[in-house]
Amino acid sequence: MDDETKEIISIVLLIFFPIVLFFASFLFGRYPISPFDVINTILCPIFPQLEVSPTITTIVFEIRLPRIIGAIVVGACLAISGAAFQSIFKNPLVSSDLLGVSNGAGFGAALAILISGANVVTQIFAFIFGLISVSITYLISKTYKAGGILVLVLSGVAISAFFNSLISAIKFIADPDDKLPEIVYWLMGSLASINMDKLLMIAVPVIIGLVILLLLRWHMNLLAMGDEEAQSLGLNPSRIRLLIIAGCTLLTSAAVSISGIVGWVGLIIPHMARMIVGPDNRILLPASLSLGASFLLLIDNISRAVIAIEIPIGILTAIIGVPIFLYLLKRGYSEWS
Repeated sequence: MDDETKEIISIVLLIFFPIVLFFASFLFGRYPISPFDVINTILCPIFPQLEVSPTITTIVFEIRLPRIIGAIVVGACLAISGAAFQSIFKNPLVSSDLLGVSNGAGFGAALAILISGANVVTQIFAFIFGLISVSITYLISKTYKAGGILVLVLSGVAISAFFNSLISAIKFIADPDDKLPEIVYWLMGSLASINMDKLLMIAVPVIIGLVILLLLRWHMNLLAMGDEEAQSLGLNPSRIRLLIIAGCTLLTSAAVSISGIVGWVGLIIPHMARMIVGPDNRILLPASLSLGASFLLLIDNISRAVIAIEIPIGILTAIIGVPIFLYLLKRGYSEWS
């Protein structure tokens, strides 16, 4: 099988696998639904003559559909952000929360739960503090005259540790019988509380972030050649890198604000995509988006179906992600050497 045929097969799989998994995900849950009922329920708005149970309609459209869309959005956002960061920082160990966005969002959510507890406040605080953490990281890196990518990364590590300590402080003062369990559960990551209102709230930042990354993905190939080479081709590396960081921050903050902290997706999915389609960011970023959506949707299905009690997806992504990452690292690290 030649390379062109393999590429065509890979692209077809990346398009059709998420579609198949999307429809299959309606079958998972505590209330069993047959494939025939799912198809009838989805087609019912188009063909009113179809008879569908009101209970099944509620489960499909009000419970499972928002959750499925949420898994797709969160997985896609984290994966494409991780791929973009790995590209512009030229480091295989970089993920979507590199600059402190996840811990910043986690602090915002913990603070909101402590002072309010309302879901909408928690989502807003998580999103805002995710943006704030990355903004602080970027501003700190600019205070150093000899700054650069390394200083930016180190600033992100420091700010991430700072917000992590603030999360610990909030957990320490939170009511252990009421607020603390809620904070801990949120930080472990879950899609159980997602509804269409939450999805609509993040629609704008997600669309803006995706547009930025997809429009600039060919610029990332030039940045990978070095700043001097990019400048010789008429690009402004600092400005493009800032736009890419802004797009990744919008996507990651939006994702974390509705799901909690979900690790490993932004790290392992870009590696999987790179092994399938290669390092060209024009193809790598859409492939990461597709794989990320499929991966988190699969993880969420497992969390709902494996035992009677739902497992937080942050736990599963770590348990499943670590061995996958070690395998991918062994197979594909040579591409970064």
